[in-house]
Amino acid sequence: MRSVGVLTLGCKVNTYESEFVMNLLKKAGYEIRDFDDICDVYIINTCTVTNQSDAKSRKMIRQAIKRNPHACVVAMGCFIAANPDYHEDGLDIVIGNKDKSKIVELLDEYFEKKEVLTRQYRGRLREFEDMYISDFPGRTRAFVKIQDGCDNFCSYCIIPFVRGKCRSKNEDTVVEEITSLVQNGYKEIVLTGIHTGSYGVDLDTSFSHLLNRLVQIKGLLRLRISSIECTELNEEVLDILKNSSILVDHLHIPIQAGSNEILKAMNRKYDLAYFEEKISEIRRIRPLISISTDVIVGFPGESEDLFQETIHTCERIGFSKLHVFPYSERRGTASSRMEGKLDGSTIKDRARRLIEVSKDLEVSYMKHFFTQKVEVLMEESHDGYSYGHTGNYLHVRVKGEYPSNEMITVVIDDIDYPYCIGS
Repeated sequence: MRSVGVLTLGCKVNTYESEFVMNLLKKAGYEIRDFDDICDVYIINTCTVTNQSDAKSRKMIRQAIKRNPHACVVAMGCFIAANPDYHEDGLDIVIGNKDKSKIVELLDEYFEKKEVLTRQYRGRLREFEDMYISDFPGRTRAFVKIQDGCDNFCSYCIIPFVRGKCRSKNEDTVVEEITSLVQNGYKEIVLTGIHTGSYGVDLDTSFSHLLNRLVQIKGLLRLRISSIECTELNEEVLDILKNSSILVDHLHIPIQAGSNEILKAMNRKYDLAYFEEKISEIRRIRPLISISTDVIVGFPGESEDLFQETIHTCERIGFSKLHVFPYSERRGTASSRMEGKLDGSTIKDRARRLIEVSKDLEVSYMKHFFTQKVEVLMEESHDGYSYGHTGNYLHVRVKGEYPSNEMITVVIDDIDYPYCIGS
């Protein structure tokens, strides 16, 4: 029996795809081990969203080659798709974002011929590569990939080039997959994709139609959308948010910048007035919903005044959390050709300052739930405490050890950032 270690870098889509790959390998007789062990096969599912992601991808590929020079080392995913000529001595199988589902056949071919295999594709991918998971070992919430690709072409983003066009999983297949996961004990499902809210643009359906079917699945307690653009929160989606408690009290809606000037340079599809009105619509439906966001700092042309505008916008909207990303130039994107690039120290300082703003916003949101009862899905226990998340993504710590995947009612007694302390 050959052993394999799989490392996942980047987003929830990669996490889902790596789990799918491991399921295939287990069925084919491979032993799944920790990536840091001595294995016969190493698979690195790479990321290219930033320069740091590229560096991490290269580093982990080299580590695997060094750890066992006799192993078959596989690199797949976005870094490979963005760098089709990438080569490393000791790298044996190279796959972009297609044919991950053929990993067993590719390994069979490699072990038969002992020749380097490359499966790269020029141009944008147009077909959805079907993947299906009925179990997500070690997790209390299961990810389900419903969509791939992006057609937005934000000026800073390489992902539309490496992930291809928007394309969707068959709706019946999504329903069957989630039904199977729920029957296997999963109480919370996270819908994920590269541009999740665009689901259905290539099929005779829509994201809202899919949601309507999913919230009716028997036994499903929580349905979470990993991320959705404000332009995709249409009337039909908001109606489901209003009428179904299965959709959790949390939405992650990327804003990326808090000034119209930078939003326009980023080629985002909205302005601040549109974004803020959409947030108001949501809060009229669910006043205490958690709304987190992504913000890029240090975009070309971002003056100190424009950065301050972003801070004030985030505070005015009252996000529950900011995911802060220092701008990272990606070769081939429109922003890489823009003037007004900032130095690294300025970008780093702005990221630090905005993270402090995020902490204040998080604590402010937590305080709304002081003395309140909340439902917590337990995830882990250690040292006499249990940890889990509420539907609105409060991270709760409770004294005592409760089984993973158990839903318990907790009263919030205190706040010890980043936790709400409950009993």
